[in-house]
Order: sequence, then C-alpha cells, then structure tokens
Amino acid sequence: MDYLPLSYLNHLAYCLRRFWYMYVQGELAVNAPMLEGSLLHERADRTGYETDDRGRLVQRRVWVWSERLQIAGFADFVEQDGTTLLPVEYKHGQKGKWDNDEIQLCAQALCLEEMTGQPVPQGEIFYWRSRRRVTVVFDARLRRQTETAVSHAHHLLTTNRIPAPIQERHKCKHCSLQPICLPDEVAQLQVPRSL
Repeated sequence: MDYLPLSYLNHLAYCLRRFWYMYVQGELAVNAPMLEGSLLHERADRTGYETDDRGRLVQRRVWVWSERLQIAGFADFVEQDGTTLLPVEYKHGQKGKWDNDEIQLCAQALCLEEMTGQPVPQGEIFYWRSRRRVTVVFDARLRRQTETAVSHAHHLLTTNRIPAPIQERHKCKHCSLQPICLPDEVAQLQVPRSL
C-alpha cells in the first residue's frame, strides 16, 4: 500500500469527493485563494533550520511519516524546545468552521511521535489572513478523528468508487473543484423522474 500524503487528509476531512478528485483522479483547478496561498507558502516550503529569539530550534519543511498509519508528508515547521516538539502548519486564510486543518496537523504530530518516541501534545496553525497562531491540543478525540480519517482514506482507495456529493453544499461555494465535481447537477440526476 502506498503512503498517503498528509495534505490530502485535509481535503478528505473537508469533503470526501474533493479528496477523490484530487488524489485518485489528479484533478487540480486553481482559483485565486489557492494561488494566493501557494505564493504565501513559499517561505515555509524552503528547507533549513534556525534558532529563534527564544532559543528554540526551528526546522522548516520537515519530512515526517508513520509506518503504522501509512502516511507521509512535510510539516511546514517543527519547533523544538529541549525535547518538546511543536509542529506548526501555515494556512492561507483564517480559522474555518471545520476540523480539516486540525486533522492534518494532528497527523503530523502522530508521525513525529512514531519517529521520535516523544509525545507531541499540541501544535499550532498560523493563519496568514489573521496573522495569528491557533493552538491545537492533540486530545483523544482529535487523535481518534485523525486516525479515522486515515483509515477512511485508505478504505476509499480500495473501493474504486467516487463518493457522492456532500450534503453540506455551503462547503462547495468556494471550492475550486466545483466546476468538475458538479454537486448540484449530480444531485439533480439522482432525483426520480415521473413518466
């Protein structure tokens, strides 16, 4: 089984169909928010390390993986203060209503824990739009939610069936894949028609 890229867990947690189109079919439709996010993310995408003003080692673009979960990918930043590791994910917008960013970050923490044998109790997400860091505690609920997402992703890949459009259509509004996914059109085709 191939290792699942961590970033795709974010898409899966947001919308199963989005995950399918991007990961399985390789579809990528770039819209303005995606392009802006890519440009803003360039600093985080450079490998290297430095010591910050508080004496913490800050590593950029750290490759992490979990053999147990069969996931792998890059953590944007990992800050190390002594033996304490803090993964930091950079995101373009602002904190949303859903847990998809938190699931991606928690997956990074699960990888770091397996790789180092050290507990990673929390991480942070830096949102460019608000210029704020949000602390994410990796409690039992989020860890279960993350492992369930990983399991669901691996299961979807074995079924070879595209998921139905999501019921939460408000998520579709700003999705770059809406013109490919056609959730409303697919729903209309599933309505029984009288003769």
